[in-house]
Amino acid sequence: MTRQNVEKLQIKERINVPRMKLCAVLVCALAAVAAHHHKDHHGHTHEVTESPSAGSAAPLTVSPSGQFRGSWMASRRGRRFQAYRGIRYAEPPVGELRFQPPKLITKYSGEVDASQEGPACPQPVIDNYPVHEDCLRLNVYRPDGKHVKDLPVVVFMHAGGFYTVSGRSDVAGPHYLLDRDVVLVTINYRLGSLGFLSTGDKYAPGNNGFKDQVMALRWVQRNIAAFGGDPSLVTISGYSAGSFSVMLHTISPMSRGLFHRAISMSGSPISQIEIPRHQRHLAEKQAELLNCTTASSQALIACLQTKTSKEIGDSLDKMFEFNYDPVLLWVPIHERDFGQEMFLPRQPLVALCGGDLAPVPYIVSQTQDEFFWKAFSVLNDQGALLSWNNDFSGFANIAFYLGNDSSGRLADSLKAAYFPSADARLLNNSATADALGKLYSDAIIGFGAHRLVNLLSRHSKHPVYYYEFGYVGNSSHYVDPVTNKPTAAAHHDDLLYLFNVSASFPAIPPGDTHDSHMVDKMTALFYNFARYGDPNPRPDTPELRGLSWPQFTAPVRQYLRVDDPFSVHTRLFEDRFKVWEDLFPIDYQTCKQK
Repeated sequence: MTRQNVEKLQIKERINVPRMKLCAVLVCALAAVAAHHHKDHHGHTHEVTESPSAGSAAPLTVSPSGQFRGSWMASRRGRRFQAYRGIRYAEPPVGELRFQPPKLITKYSGEVDASQEGPACPQPVIDNYPVHEDCLRLNVYRPDGKHVKDLPVVVFMHAGGFYTVSGRSDVAGPHYLLDRDVVLVTINYRLGSLGFLSTGDKYAPGNNGFKDQVMALRWVQRNIAAFGGDPSLVTISGYSAGSFSVMLHTISPMSRGLFHRAISMSGSPISQIEIPRHQRHLAEKQAELLNCTTASSQALIACLQTKTSKEIGDSLDKMFEFNYDPVLLWVPIHERDFGQEMFLPRQPLVALCGGDLAPVPYIVSQTQDEFFWKAFSVLNDQGALLSWNNDFSGFANIAFYLGNDSSGRLADSLKAAYFPSADARLLNNSATADALGKLYSDAIIGFGAHRLVNLLSRHSKHPVYYYEFGYVGNSSHYVDPVTNKPTAAAHHDDLLYLFNVSASFPAIPPGDTHDSHMVDKMTALFYNFARYGDPNPRPDTPELRGLSWPQFTAPVRQYLRVDDPFSVHTRLFEDRFKVWEDLFPIDYQTCKQK
């Protein structure tokens, strides 16, 4: 699907419902980057150019692993900070290392040039955007100053469905958070088949993309003190696929002791169904697309080894079942033991309730409208609309992760709960758009976040906080088809107030505007949580004065609605989630299925 095609999506009747501004957020997030990646939409570059005589010689950091030569950048408020970009944290996963677990780099020879961005991992892109299989890179950003030390560290794991996006500064720009006294680390990890191929045997046990993330966290523990960060004060944060990742790190034996706070934004691997033991069907589909044999795992992988990373990355569109569904193709694997270091030896629900949960404070979130845009990819496609009406159950099983419900009972129950008339056909109108948008949102993100936060509140001995992002600013992934203005709080929209996403949106300048104040508040919340394990106001975050964000507890179930103004409420979307609880019941105390 091209950006131009998605831009044309609109409901035929003039109804006041949002449409997606860009390509399908997960599928084409980098498609528009290349034309913009040098400057933001105001034309400002973010490099600070000063003469060496003014004290702007490129910064140098020496760590136990080596020497890193960086560059200068400027924050939103003009604060100069050091940037070290494109640092390899693991051996390039090429040649014989393709489809293998990552190998941490513990020593670098010579001075490392960390002044430029590294490539994104292989995925479909346009206009020569830098993509390469040698992509296991990270960026480190730190405040300037000779005496900077023991600062909280925020590690960000990017979104993208495990098949697109990156940790580069044009999609995870540091310019907002670096107005705070934090060290920010953004990372790449392998995507698609290159990162998550799983055949269910020793040849491809799975989860290599998550193991990449573990190597990045081990690199941080080894080196971050040299960059002014406190290795005992690391917050892992992530969005969507990155949010899935964060939760998995809290239960993985590989990640134990590598972090001290966790933030899962719009994504949870604990939802309506268990994760699989393998995804051999995807491995075989990938092989067939590239004319490889599927006779055995060994032969399949040997053939894929002969293909270029571009061939593998560019085949993404054909991996989906229909209409870019399911949104999540590759998912975490409950690994079998073949002698490898296992990232996920137990089901997430079993691990969380069985004592494997990391002892850390946690923030969980979702947005008000999440995947509402997916409704329009159905309603604006006559072929898709006809197919859904002819076989709602079959399509719902895939799109909403219902498992192998051949009876149609689950799909019928959801249709009855969300649509005005359970036996009605889907129509290209506002009522169907609202119902289908909520159903997509809850199936992909909402119910998982709900289930996760309710489990954490019962099984963690540490504080748990929950927020709903409902603020609609001047930029959004949704815009009204008539007014061309944002009308909803979409999946990824809260990131626009934490990171400068210069690839797709204008920077938010400082000033007395609602958007600027939201940047100040969001970065203050994250700073406080990273520093203190509590997002509530402190003397050094006056932007939050008057806020009282209570912990999420099972009896009350309070959450913060992030809007203008902030407000506290209870039982987020529980009227909608009741049908999911009825269809996929568990005992939240024992974690057993009812």
